[in-house]
Amino acid sequence: MIPDLGTVALRLLDPETAHGLAIAALKHAPLPRAELDDPILATRIAGLDLPNPVGLAAGLDKNAEALHGLSRLGFGFVECGSVTPLPQPGNPKPRLFRLTEDRAIINRMGFNNAGLETFAGHLRARPSATVVGANLGANKDSEDRAADYVTGLRRLTGLADYFTVNISSPNTPGLRALQGRDALDDLLGRVAEARTTAAPVFLKIAPDLTAAEIAMIVEAALAHRVDALIVSNTTLDRPDGLRSSDRTEAGGLSGDPLKARALTALRDAAAVAAGRIPLIGVGGIASGQDAWDRIRAGASAIQIYSALIYEGPSLVGRIKRDLVARLRAEGFSSVSDAVGASR
Repeated sequence: MIPDLGTVALRLLDPETAHGLAIAALKHAPLPRAELDDPILATRIAGLDLPNPVGLAAGLDKNAEALHGLSRLGFGFVECGSVTPLPQPGNPKPRLFRLTEDRAIINRMGFNNAGLETFAGHLRARPSATVVGANLGANKDSEDRAADYVTGLRRLTGLADYFTVNISSPNTPGLRALQGRDALDDLLGRVAEARTTAAPVFLKIAPDLTAAEIAMIVEAALAHRVDALIVSNTTLDRPDGLRSSDRTEAGGLSGDPLKARALTALRDAAAVAAGRIPLIGVGGIASGQDAWDRIRAGASAIQIYSALIYEGPSLVGRIKRDLVARLRAEGFSSVSDAVGASR
């Protein structure tokens, strides 16, 4: 993002226009580098050494074009995408809605991106010191969606530090069906066969799952050597009490109204995983308290995105400072020591 004052100004614009301007600012503005992290925040997840556990969720930098700017905002890791093998325009506009009164976003973008070749070109010029993940998706009209994930993994091997198999976006028709056991076994089996390096593979799931469905996905992920689960994506649910005029728009809801559902999904995953696979918490995280709640519930790291629209990039530093204070106050010597402490 850009300095917080600029964030306020961007909220006066159409959401998708504001998004484009934010990407341009991250690409071209001479942003100062964030201060060095307190060593207590250093953590390790799926073989990746992170300076801190606060990551950027996929969706902001769909084409991996703003990594030099993002690398200066203090994230412990940055996830780009979703990227599909072929370029695609996504769904018709308008497709992005700011629910200001609810501190939320609804999007039905539909995996709009410039395709793997453009994405790969940007990754070749990425800042080497930043841990960068590639969030993989499938083309809307693909006849073999599992093959699209394999194509993405093979094309970007050696360019990204980790890969996320995104089967939980609600905006590509039929995509969430890949979360069923038969389809999931086929997909993850083919992804496992395509892996040629030690770069970890994560799986991003939806919050709109029962505890039994989450348990099945955890077991499938373990069976196919998935390295971590990201819990969770946007929700199709519309919780009672939404006030914004755009609350009935179709698409995935993110931000504050997703918080409780995403935390429940994380707790369900943690109960089944029992430490066998790392979890990354995402959804409605907007403060140090929110991040702390996810870590204590079982997340080894967290990701943010929607809250940046309302809080600005200084949110990253505020969350990290809060986590440092909480870790020390409760006698933990590292983030990993606090993971699952409330279970």
